[in-house]
Amino acid sequence: MSTSPVADSVPVLQTGAGPSDLPPKGVQKGALSGVFSSTQAFALAAVLLAAIGLTSIWSTVLYLWALWTTDALKSIGMVIPVVSAALILRAWRNLNYEMQGSWWGAIILAVTIFAVHLREQAVLLFILTPAWNIYLPPYSLVAFSYTAGVVLLFGGTRLFRAALFPIVLMWFVNPIPHVFNVFVDLPLQRVSAHVARTFAIALGQPLSPDQMRLMFTPDFGMFIAPGCNGIRGAVTMGFIALIAGYIYRFRWYAHAAVVAGAILLGYVFNFVRLCILVLYYIVALHIPWLRSRAEMGDYIIGAVLFLVATILLFSVISRLRAAPGQLRDSNGPASATAPVSSASLYPRFALLLVIAILGSYSVARASVRNRQAAASLANTDQHALGVFPQQIGSYTLVRSWNENLITGPLIFHWAEYAPAGGGTHISLGVSPVLGSHDTLICHSARGEDPLWHDQLTFLTEGQRKISFSGSFYNDGATQFLEATTLCHGTVCGEYSSPSTHFGFVYSKPDPNAVFSQDPIRPIPILLRAETIETTMPADAAREQMTTAVRAFLSAANLNTLTQPYRRSS
Repeated sequence: MSTSPVADSVPVLQTGAGPSDLPPKGVQKGALSGVFSSTQAFALAAVLLAAIGLTSIWSTVLYLWALWTTDALKSIGMVIPVVSAALILRAWRNLNYEMQGSWWGAIILAVTIFAVHLREQAVLLFILTPAWNIYLPPYSLVAFSYTAGVVLLFGGTRLFRAALFPIVLMWFVNPIPHVFNVFVDLPLQRVSAHVARTFAIALGQPLSPDQMRLMFTPDFGMFIAPGCNGIRGAVTMGFIALIAGYIYRFRWYAHAAVVAGAILLGYVFNFVRLCILVLYYIVALHIPWLRSRAEMGDYIIGAVLFLVATILLFSVISRLRAAPGQLRDSNGPASATAPVSSASLYPRFALLLVIAILGSYSVARASVRNRQAAASLANTDQHALGVFPQQIGSYTLVRSWNENLITGPLIFHWAEYAPAGGGTHISLGVSPVLGSHDTLICHSARGEDPLWHDQLTFLTEGQRKISFSGSFYNDGATQFLEATTLCHGTVCGEYSSPSTHFGFVYSKPDPNAVFSQDPIRPIPILLRAETIETTMPADAAREQMTTAVRAFLSAANLNTLTQPYRRSS
């Protein structure tokens, strides 16, 4: 990157000296500098407003931040927005911060913000396979569309084409989706364990029979966890190669080869790391001082090998840069700055300013509510059970309990009800915190696939017809039916297609809540009926469970059950 020696205020790509590097005829150097200064100020203002405007999709920002900071495998995703923004600004700078924006960007932003707010108030779940469910809109799509909308709004189609790569790069804010973990991550874990085990046995080291644990003594060994399978290193190397190939303008075949080679290099060096770690453990058998420092030794070995792999990767990249024919032709010199039309520019700034103000107000209001809720929670018994009626029709409350995450936060208040004449017990769960949520995601994360999935419709107290999303499971110890619905105030309902492949689960939110962002939280309700007779045919067991749930709900009032957990402004 260099600047023309004549037009010192207009940065251009270094494509060789020549007449094309000079300002257009008739344009004075001083005039050009003045115009560029104004557009540069406008560009800075656009960037700041776009950053503040992220508050309009704040739930997505919070989710991604939690994903990056709690999942080491996906932590590389936090670098993607920074790199993408830098590359977009690089492309915009090469266009002299041209601001011939398009109102299509405003439409994309409006649709994106509406979709995010809709997801906060409703269940929108697309089922690709029993193990692969996607909440709509996906968080990666939100990041991509918000970036695309802002780029189009201010830079127009020309900047959109020039910055297409960093815009698409935003899709990888979630670098490794859940389906990748299921179908790639775990198999690679087994391969990595097999390589380490084979190497240890080849060295004559006896090991325990556990395939994932390499125990050199009864109390000293290594566990091949998912993080040991090389995915983090391979993904990081792949992104480095992907971005470097774009910056250095590799031709598509050279670019693809470098990325594929970088990913393979990451995996190969991970196998080398495991083998070196096996050697470390063997040495530690004779030097007890090293045993308590095995974890730090693993970090040091991995860091050194990653550094070596990175050096090798950039050596290959440097050779390709120097090789003739491996680079694409340049886009050419930057054009003179186009006149900025205030008639078109100021309304676009005003629109993004309104988005930023409304988003900031919504986030500030939510922050105040959350602090009030936290203060209220601190003054109450955090182990208090849910509020459930003692009697629902002929069903009597038997016991109640809370379901919490391992880290402590409450997920569901539960109550178990038994029928008066004996029969199938019904477990009723109400979540005061989850919001729009479907239990299919939780089962999918645990690797539990439904044998059956379809919509169920039950009559509740007062002959009110409520739609539930039903799923039937057999875990080997029990067969159970789960029916879930979502309540918005006094309105409840959740709908699903009958197929476990390419299905759709959704709820109908209160329109006022979507447009006004009413702080009343959607309340998920989950009913579960089960039997330990696992030899009973699945269809017969499901029909029995459905009948039991129907009998229970005929006397239940969902409005009464959710009333204690609603949050109002």
